[in-house]
Amino acid sequence: MSHPHPELGPPPALPEGGLRIVALGGLGEIGRNMAVFEYEGRLLIVDCGVLFPEPDQPGVDLILPDFEYIRDRLDDIEAVVLTHAHEDHIGAVPYLLRERRNIPLIGSRLTLALIEAKLTEHRIQPTKHEVVEGERHRFGPFDCEFLAVNHSIPDALAVAIRTPAGIVLHTGDFRMDQLPSDGRLTDLGGFARLGTEGVDLLMSDSTNAEVPGFVTSEREIGPVIDEVIRTSEQRVIVASFASHVHRIQQVMDAAARHRRKVALVGRSMVRNMGVARDLGYLKVPPDLIVDARDIEEWPPKDVVLVCTGSQGEPMAALSRMANRDHPIRIAEGDTVLLASSLVPGNETAVNKVINGLTRWGARVVHKGNAKVHVSGHAAAGELLYVLNLTRPSNFMPVHGEWRHLRAHAKLAALTGVPDDHIVIAEDGVVVDLVDGRAKIVGAVHAGYVYVDGSSVGEITDTSLKDRRILGDEGFISVVVVVDSSTGKLTAGPEIHARGSGIDPQQFDEFIPQIQRALEEKAADGVVDMQEIRRVVRRTVGRWVSDTYRRRPMIIPVILEV
Repeated sequence: MSHPHPELGPPPALPEGGLRIVALGGLGEIGRNMAVFEYEGRLLIVDCGVLFPEPDQPGVDLILPDFEYIRDRLDDIEAVVLTHAHEDHIGAVPYLLRERRNIPLIGSRLTLALIEAKLTEHRIQPTKHEVVEGERHRFGPFDCEFLAVNHSIPDALAVAIRTPAGIVLHTGDFRMDQLPSDGRLTDLGGFARLGTEGVDLLMSDSTNAEVPGFVTSEREIGPVIDEVIRTSEQRVIVASFASHVHRIQQVMDAAARHRRKVALVGRSMVRNMGVARDLGYLKVPPDLIVDARDIEEWPPKDVVLVCTGSQGEPMAALSRMANRDHPIRIAEGDTVLLASSLVPGNETAVNKVINGLTRWGARVVHKGNAKVHVSGHAAAGELLYVLNLTRPSNFMPVHGEWRHLRAHAKLAALTGVPDDHIVIAEDGVVVDLVDGRAKIVGAVHAGYVYVDGSSVGEITDTSLKDRRILGDEGFISVVVVVDSSTGKLTAGPEIHARGSGIDPQQFDEFIPQIQRALEEKAADGVVDMQEIRRVVRRTVGRWVSDTYRRRPMIIPVILEV
C-alpha cells in the first residue's frame, strides 16, 4: 500500500495526460471534505465542507479547509460538485465563494436549495447548475456522470469523473439501504456498468469501514419513534440534525397518527425543513405545524418539538434547554428523543446534555438505550459490495479517520486490488493518476483555518494554545516600572491574578524575589526591555511552579520612565 510520509516535498509538475488529486480535507478526520482534481491546468472541486471544533479548540465556531493551494488559481476552477447538503460537505462553500463569487455550484435540487438558503445569510447569490442522477455534463475537460446514492439526506449523488487519464468514481457519502423511506436506491447497476467500462480509481466513503455487515434500514426506526410518541404522557422533544429530512418525516408521521402538533425549534431546523417542504421532499399533513412561540397554548400531551442540538452543541436549542437558558422549559414527565448518531469527540458534551435534561425530570431516549438511529454510511459488507461491482484498478479510501481509511484499504486488498495500487493519503498529499497508476508524488500545505465569530483565519494554533492555558491555569500579570537608561526598578512590581487559584496575599511574600532579580540584572547593565520581561516571566514562573505545581500564563508589563 502506498501511504504518506512526513518527508514528502512539493510535487513535481503534473505529467501531460495525467490527473492530479489533492484532498484539502476529509482524510484522517470526520468532516471538512474537499477534493481538488486537476487536468490540463483546469480544476474541479468535489465538496467543500467544514469540521466542527473539539473541546481543545475553545472559542472556535468552524474549521475550514485551507484554500491556499488554490488561491492563486481561482480562475482555473471549472465548478464545485456538491455530493449532498450535509455541513461537512457544503459548510465551507460561502467562504470559498468569498474568494471568487461566480464559481459554478453543481448539485441536485435539494442540495442547491439548501446551499442557496445558507448563502443568502452571507449575501451571496450563487451560480448554480442543477443535475439529476443519470445525467452527464462536461465542465471544461471534466466529463461528469451523476449517480443516485442513498444517504441520511435526500438527493445525494456519486460522481464519475472522466478525463483522458481515466475514470474516477467518487461515491460521496452513501449507504445501501434496500428499503429507503423515499424509495431512492443507491445505483448499484450504474456502479456495475462503470466497473465494466473500467474504473481507474475508486474514491469511496470510509466512515463505517470498521463496522461489519450491512447498515440497518431507516424504516426500522419508524416503529421506535412511533412507540416513544405514543407512550409519552407529556411533551416529546426530538433532537436531530437539521438536514435529516427522512428522520423528521418519520417524526411528523408519528405525531400526526397520535394527534400531536409539531413545532420546529432552531433557525437551521426551520430553514431546512421549510426548503424541504417547499420542494416536496418533506410531506407535512395539513394543520400539523404550529409556531414554537405558541407552543404553551397546547396541552403538553398534544405537542412534539423538533429541535437541533443532538451533538451537545453549546448554543443549540437542546443544550440551552438543559441549562435552563431557553424559553422552552423542560418539565417533569417530558420525553427527549436524541434521534441522531454520536459524532466522535462529542461524547462528553452529549452526556452533559443528557444529565442536564434528566436533572429536570425528562426521560431521555437515545442510541444507547433504544433503536433510534441508523447510520447514513455504508458498513464493511456494503463497501465490499461496491469494490466487487466496480473492480477498480486503483483504490483510495476517503472520508474517515486513519483507522477507517486503513480498514477500508484492507477490504480493498481482500477483493483483489494489489497492495501497490491502494493509496492511503492524508490531507494535502498529492496523488497523480498517470498511465493507469495512482501514486503519491508529494504534498502541499492543507492546515486548519479557524472561524471565530466574524474572523476567518486570524486564530492560529498558538492562539488556541494560549486559550487552553488561560482556561486551565488562568493568568498572572506583573506590572513593573523601570528606568530606561539604567534598567533599575523605580516602582512595583504590582501583581494581578485571575483563574490561577493562588491567594493574592501570597504575592506579598514573593515580591522581594522579583525585586532582587531585577536589581541583579540592572547591576549587570541590562537595559533591554525584552530581557527584563524574560527575567520577570522566569522568576514568577519558577516560583508558581515550585510552590503550586501550576503553569498559568504569565504576562509581564514593563513601563519605561
